[in-house]
Amino acid sequence: GKNCSLLQEMDVIQKQDENCYCYVQNRTIHLQYLWSTLQIKVHSREKFRFEPISEKNNCRNSETVFEFAACAVQILWKPETCTETFLSIKQYGEDLCFKIQPFKIEPYTVRVKREMLDGKLLFLFVAGIFLFHFANSLSRSAKFFYLSGIILGVLALLVFVLLTLRRFIPRHSTFWILMSGSWMASLYLIYCFKENMQWLWSEHRNYLLGYFLAVGITSFAICYQHGPLTTELSITLFTWTLQLTAFVLIYCGVTIPQVAYAVIAVSLCSKGLCYPLGAACHVARKMKHHFKSKKMVFKYLTEEEYREQAESETIKALEELRSFCRSPDFPSWIAVSKLQAPHRFAAFVLGSPHVSPAETKAHDEQYGIGSSFLEEQLFETRAQSEQDEPANSVHEDEENESEMHTQIPFPYATELL
Repeated sequence: GKNCSLLQEMDVIQKQDENCYCYVQNRTIHLQYLWSTLQIKVHSREKFRFEPISEKNNCRNSETVFEFAACAVQILWKPETCTETFLSIKQYGEDLCFKIQPFKIEPYTVRVKREMLDGKLLFLFVAGIFLFHFANSLSRSAKFFYLSGIILGVLALLVFVLLTLRRFIPRHSTFWILMSGSWMASLYLIYCFKENMQWLWSEHRNYLLGYFLAVGITSFAICYQHGPLTTELSITLFTWTLQLTAFVLIYCGVTIPQVAYAVIAVSLCSKGLCYPLGAACHVARKMKHHFKSKKMVFKYLTEEEYREQAESETIKALEELRSFCRSPDFPSWIAVSKLQAPHRFAAFVLGSPHVSPAETKAHDEQYGIGSSFLEEQLFETRAQSEQDEPANSVHEDEENESEMHTQIPFPYATELL
């Protein structure tokens, strides 16, 4: 029945009596506040009681399971006494109200400060995107399996123990009932741990470190004994679990729920489009291979094939030349005026050979077997070999003499000795 003071940005309020404070969210959406949070700090030299106030008096009015769980946690949560506390409020979250009850008449200060870029939100968002797109490869990694087991054992010890003892629970219905209760209890413990993280770290740091170390080592030992996942069914279930966890991280990593829904939808579409895109690429490769021109294959000719082809192509070219010379378009008078032997050209056009018997005989005598050309080539190669042999023999003689000079003195030396 008491009116609460409304908090705004950059407020610094000092009071010493019991009072309640509320921060009303601005409903206008601005993308610049996507990763922005408000930091509320309450400080006093004496202890005070911090008590959050829920707007809903009855949890039956909750619209979602998350709202019901948050309402139940707020009912079960007992206010703690401290000298300093911090609150982080999302830009487009729910309205927040809390009460400050000082035990002594001592002033306390309430400060409101905006942080435009909250590193925790940005880290959660990037981790969610990364985890979703690499869930398939991470689920097959042994190192990530061990790391996931350690994180699950530290944050949700009851769930980890229940998964370890699953083989001893015969009925599936009993297992899933226990699993649901373990998850609820684990979420409640995580919420309590998050709200009192700073106080627990400052007051009970050694106990926290001991818990992390003991549970982490035990979880790693159990996971190592069990071994990585091998069956496709377990790998698929692990992949789906990682993707659902990625959606939760994406939702918790932004202050605007509509942006989170859009990013999740785009991620799902990108995963769904990989199959039609892969099929389209496969069809395109098949079509490209089908319409691709065949690669030219070069065949090397033998000497006999080369001569046969040369003769056939020469005969073909000569026939084409004769047919062109017989055509009316051929300038016959110009060609005859430039020729030295027009009678021979006329005989060639009428079908005579283009080479006379005398020219054929002269060619065979010069370039055929036993010709002068081959004799000159043969004698030149022999002369070169004879010129090289004396030089090699002189060099070999010098080497032999040097070997004799080096080998002869040794027997005489032994006789003298």
